[in-house]
Amino acid sequence: MGSQTDEVDRIVEAWIAQRPDLDFSPLGVLSRVDRLSRHLDRARRDAFRRSDLEPWEWDVLSALRRAGEPFQLSPKQLLQQTLVSSGTMTNRIDRLVGRRLVRREADPGDGRSVLVTMTDDGKTRVDAAITRLVDAEALLLGTLSRGDRERLAGLLRKLSLGFDA
Repeated sequence: MGSQTDEVDRIVEAWIAQRPDLDFSPLGVLSRVDRLSRHLDRARRDAFRRSDLEPWEWDVLSALRRAGEPFQLSPKQLLQQTLVSSGTMTNRIDRLVGRRLVRREADPGDGRSVLVTMTDDGKTRVDAAITRLVDAEALLLGTLSRGDRERLAGLLRKLSLGFDA
């Protein structure tokens, strides 16, 4: 073990003392991922709250923002990007329309369909939130060099591809 220890090291050492028959290396990795996830969740909620957005509003608006000009997607495309049910998405769009963060427009290519378009206010909020979020996430990773970040991202990608398969 390195010269620096954390709470997870202490927990793992205590388990090894009690159950030397088990390999606790998974706990050493995934307990830290779990703890980091809680810090990240707090940082995200704070960044969204400061832009007066709920996390679910961020999900929808950020999908529209990433689409680029004219910041417009069909409800079906929004469903694919946010992984919620159709009824939930309809409700979310209604609420965002009510807050004037998006508007519904007829799809020029198909009169029976609608497109969801982000308003200027929606864009202002989502841009402020992503700026705050990137700054907060950079602070969370502040002790890692760029090379360390790239190595860690690569390892986490390798791990998550196993789940996504």
